[in-house]
Amino acid sequence: MGEIDIYTILKGEKMKNLKVIYEDNHIIVVEKLPNIPSQADKTEDIDMITIVKEYIKEKYNKPRNVYLGLVHRLDRPVGGVMIFAKTSKAAGRLSDQVRNKVFKKKYLAVVDGKVNPNKRRFRRLFI
Repeated sequence: MGEIDIYTILKGEKMKNLKVIYEDNHIIVVEKLPNIPSQADKTEDIDMITIVKEYIKEKYNKPRNVYLGLVHRLDRPVGGVMIFAKTSKAAGRLSDQVRNKVFKKKYLAVVDGKVNPNKRRFRRLFI
C-alpha cells in the first residue's frame, strides 16, 4: 500500500511516517519502527496504538474515538510488522489465534560484533 505521511502534531511531537502494509475493514497491518512502544507506557512517548488510531481517524474522517484492538506487542527496541484489529470481532478471532499458537512470530536479529552464546540462550542460531 505504500508509505503514508501523517503530519498531525500529537503530544508535542510530529507523528512518524506510518507504513501501511495491508488494510481492510477488519485489520490493519503496519510496520513498527524501532524504539516506539507498542502501547502507551509511563514514558508517555508516542506509541503505535495512538499513531494507528490517528491514521484511521484522519483517513476516514472519523470525528469520534476509533476502536483499535492490540493483538500482539513488539518490544520497544524491536522493529517489525504489527497487526491491529479494527473491529472487536476481529480482535477476538486474532487473539484466539495468538493464544492457540496459530499466529506465529519470527525474529531476525542483526548484531554488530561477536555473539557470545554463553550470555544468552538462542534457538536455531545461524551464524
